[in-house]
Amino acid sequence: MPDHRTGTTTRAGADMSNTTTTPAAAEVTSSGNGFVKISGIIIAVIGAIMLIGGASTWVLVQNSLADERITVAEDADWFANQEVNGPLTAYSEALIIEQHALETSEGKTYAELDREDPRRVVVMNGSFLRASLFTSVLAFGVSAMAMGVGLMQVLGGLALVKLSKQHQV
Repeated sequence: MPDHRTGTTTRAGADMSNTTTTPAAAEVTSSGNGFVKISGIIIAVIGAIMLIGGASTWVLVQNSLADERITVAEDADWFANQEVNGPLTAYSEALIIEQHALETSEGKTYAELDREDPRRVVVMNGSFLRASLFTSVLAFGVSAMAMGVGLMQVLGGLALVKLSKQHQV
C-alpha cells in the first residue's frame, strides 16, 4: 500500500525490509540536498569575506599604529621600549599614559582640575591619546572576532556541502 507522505510502498502484512522508494521521494531528497549544498556554499563565502575583512582591518590598524612610531614608555609594566603596533602594546601604552597624567595632576582627572590649571591641558592630551589607543585595541578585538566568526562560517559551510554530497540519492 502506498504512503504518499514518505514515497514508500509496502505490501499488506509485509515487514519494512520490503520497502521501495518512488521517484517522488528521490526528487524531494535530491532538491533538499541542493538547498543544503547551496546554503553551505553561501555560508562559506560569507565566512571567507568576514575572514578576509577581519584580517585586512587588523593589518590596516597595525600599520597605522606603526606609522605613528609610538614606543611604549620605559616605565610601563609590560612591553617597555617596544614599538606600539598591536593590541597589547597599545593597551600597555594607554595604561602608562594614564599613570603619567595622574602623577602630573596629583591624582586628579581632567574634570576635577580647575579650568585655569595649566596641568589640565596635559591631562586632556593624555585622555585623548588613551582614547585613541583604546579605539585601536577595540578595532583589533572586532577584527579578531570577525576572523573567528568568519572561520567558523567557512568550516560550517564546508561541512554542509560535504553532508549534502554524502546524502545524495
